[in-house]
Amino acid sequence: MEGDTTVGAGTRIFSHAVIGTVPQDIKFGGEESRLVIGESCTFREFVTVNRGTKDRRETVVGSNVLAMAYSHIAHDCVVGDNCILSNAATLAGHVELGEYVVVGGLAAVRQFCRVGDHAFIGGLCGISKDVMPYVSVGFDPTRVVGLNTVGLQRRGFDEKTREYLKKAYSIVFRQELNTSQAVEKLEAELGDVPEVRKVIDFIKTSERGLLK
Repeated sequence: MEGDTTVGAGTRIFSHAVIGTVPQDIKFGGEESRLVIGESCTFREFVTVNRGTKDRRETVVGSNVLAMAYSHIAHDCVVGDNCILSNAATLAGHVELGEYVVVGGLAAVRQFCRVGDHAFIGGLCGISKDVMPYVSVGFDPTRVVGLNTVGLQRRGFDEKTREYLKKAYSIVFRQELNTSQAVEKLEAELGDVPEVRKVIDFIKTSERGLLK
């Protein structure tokens, strides 16, 4: 463990993990930056986590995060609470993960992409656009394949809320609407549902566009 690194209580770091080293970024000029890790995280063997650059000046990992062996969290990433990075999963620089995100083994997320809360990314996927909250992403080709139904059930989302999210999924991905039209329909029909409001806000603030 190196540099300006803060680690919360109860976090475990296994052998050969390298935490808080300088970014793997040729633009890094030695500026002051830091790594902040929350409580009760687990970093397994050979995990690497880099400090920030002048962009954010910090990399942030939330609490109760599990990073399995050989996974990588690059500079300026923000990883929410309760996320899981499976073996050899890779986050490029400036990636943002919401809460309860699962990234499958050997999957990679391109720089500046965002992954919404409760999303599931399957193994071997290559993510080059933003991943909407609550969805599941599959491989060959990488695409959104449905709601993360199993994850939502495990985390206590009630049936009514899951039905709202299912309808929101249909509006965004199955009704042949462009993004603006989908957002308008979401706001008109489901805008008062907190979970759907999170989807609307995520889409509105997306700079890379949604993975479809």
